Amino acid sequence: MRLFRAFLKEQSDPDHFYQILADDSVSQLATFTPLRERLVLDVGGGPGYFADAFRAAGAHYLGVDPDVGELSARGTPAAGMVRASGTQLPLRDNAVDVCYSSNVLEHVADPPAMLAEMVRVTAPGGTVFASFTPWYSPWGGHETAPWHFLGGHYARRRYTEKHGRQPKNRFGESLFAFRVGPAIAWARHCDNATLVRALPRYHPWWATWIVHVPVLREFASWNLVLVLRKR
Repeated sequence: MRLFRAFLKEQSDPDHFYQILADDSVSQLATFTPLRERLVLDVGGGPGYFADAFRAAGAHYLGVDPDVGELSARGTPAAGMVRASGTQLPLRDNAVDVCYSSNVLEHVADPPAMLAEMVRVTAPGGTVFASFTPWYSPWGGHETAPWHFLGGHYARRRYTEKHGRQPKNRFGESLFAFRVGPAIAWARHCDNATLVRALPRYHPWWATWIVHVPVLREFASWNLVLVLRKR
């Protein structure tokens, strides 16, 4: 509920929302792996909210983001940030202890390619934590929701006609239809990593069963987390 209340102010007070989200995300990740003195790569790190939260937890932080606007949204890009694509990470194999990504996969044309890159750069025994907004969740269309249920291109056109400008998240360019079922299937069949958990990120613990029910999980998950361990 605290996250939901903060989300309602995302447009008017982004600092408040993203700081709460970053702190909550680091806390959630810490239940799967220690962070102190670990090297963490954040794929899609943005303007530095997650950098602050990870460093506060004692981690050594690196971040990549392809969007100059996102990198500089709070002014000068945060220390340790590099402009690069999540599907072509500029790191060698087995380079980091933890590879993390929050709400990026739905903005990538080839989400499995990004997941494979995250696994590649993670050292054996390390943790991969990736979350994203499934297409058929209530917020799957982002600012074009709920019209995305009638099709992404329709929702984009409707938003443009109503507001006189393109949405920030443009279906087919910077927003894509990635679903829960294919994401979990990819994780289960990954050759060099084991799926540790799949869970709905913002739900209470007793609602985690939702991700195991086909069809329902596509609409009810809101945000999916995949936690993998590199073999």
